[in-house]
Amino acid sequence: MENTQNIPEIKRTFINDHKKIDFTFVQNKYDFIVEEIPNREFCGSGNFLILKIKKEWLSTWDLLREISEAFEIDEHKIGYAGLKDKNATTTQYISIPLIKEKYLKHLNKPNIKLLAVYKDKSGLNIGDLARNKFIINLKDVKEESLPAIYSVLAKIQKHGLPNYFGYQRFGSDYNFQKAQDVTYGEEIVKNKKLEHLLISAYQSYFFNAWLSKRVELAKDENLNKLKPLSGDVFLNNDKTTITGLLPGRKVLRASGEAREIEKLFDDEFVHAKGFRREAWIKVDDLKNKYNKEEEKLTLSFTLPKGSYATVLIENIANMNFKSN
Repeated sequence: MENTQNIPEIKRTFINDHKKIDFTFVQNKYDFIVEEIPNREFCGSGNFLILKIKKEWLSTWDLLREISEAFEIDEHKIGYAGLKDKNATTTQYISIPLIKEKYLKHLNKPNIKLLAVYKDKSGLNIGDLARNKFIINLKDVKEESLPAIYSVLAKIQKHGLPNYFGYQRFGSDYNFQKAQDVTYGEEIVKNKKLEHLLISAYQSYFFNAWLSKRVELAKDENLNKLKPLSGDVFLNNDKTTITGLLPGRKVLRASGEAREIEKLFDDEFVHAKGFRREAWIKVDDLKNKYNKEEEKLTLSFTLPKGSYATVLIENIANMNFKSN
């Protein structure tokens, strides 16, 4: 893609192209609740402690700093399975070496609650999740809007939804040119976490652009999900879950008809490791409860790891949200 700061914003386009539905959605500790579901049972013995922690108004990075201080341990020795939002109540799992067990009593903060402690033979690594469970409140939901919302929820439950990266991936002040310069090594960022976030955001931009194009193609044919094309790369070769490209090295690229579209959203100059991501996801355990007096609709559901609950909410509203 050409070097320019005039990069258009990518619109997250949805199959359910209904009239916009108005409601209030705010990420805070009361209305956005998420809990990690681990991908394994902890064995009960070993050289690592697995901490199940409930936190409020803290990002995962904030939590790691708190644990580093409480347990007198370097942050890079702390394991975690996934990154969680700051503006929420989140339950997630953290691993530390067993030799730090004596410091457990020091983890005493108003916005951090230790729910359980397990032992295991290995620490946690990013991705050690099966899925995430969400409870989200939508406010100012008029009763007359419920049929339209329920119709969208029924379609999502039956057909799933596109697996876009949510607005949180890019932040409120995302600068494409800066992200590209850092990715290319033309600008040096001393903060390694920030460097990683910028590179990831740069790669994610291309994925979202590609996925939006594939959704538009599906809509042109009145389909309820993406149409497979010759040369598509599928998840685990199951021929059902299409994957999209996060540009980089050592990553399998599509071929044939699928590549003709993919190459429009590729950058072969990216030296960071590339990935492929599921383009379409299933939503499990989708339930809702409406409070007429409060005009509040409470949704609960589970998503695969790495997927964004805010994208589902955007799908309901049929509009894109932005970071504050």
